[in-house]
Amino acid sequence: MSRFPLLLATVALFAVGSFAATLNLGAPLKIKKTTPIAELLGSPDQFVGKPVQVTGRITEVCQKAGCWMLLVDDESGKAIRIKVNDGEIVFPKDGNGRQALAEGVFTKIERTREQTIAAAKHEAEEQGRPFDPASVTGGSVVFQIQGTGARVMDK
Repeated sequence: MSRFPLLLATVALFAVGSFAATLNLGAPLKIKKTTPIAELLGSPDQFVGKPVQVTGRITEVCQKAGCWMLLVDDESGKAIRIKVNDGEIVFPKDGNGRQALAEGVFTKIERTREQTIAAAKHEAEEQGRPFDPASVTGGSVVFQIQGTGARVMDK
């Protein structure tokens, strides 16, 4: 019995795995310097409306449409959401734990209490988590990146 088919199958699996190491999404990345997430959130008003690039570990992804991902900087523990319009980019729903680079425009969203409740309820439904509207006591300010492109690396 020849071992050639087994060897061929092993080589094919290795080749497929090596090509899947990086996933480029959306527009090609253009910004040459990443801005630490802690720096963005430490003085957010200086970055609002500007294009930025961040890097971090994916800790959450929209499980409904793949329209957002949460990146955490392991050094500082700070996190930022990368949001895209539905269908523009689909972040990998199994991306948790993978490293990513993302670019887009840093935005500030001011929400009333009702808008904060609606957003939290929607996110809880997407992630399959319970949500109690009584836990929201007022409005909120959210900083996120309106994503244009991303690179997701293999685990």
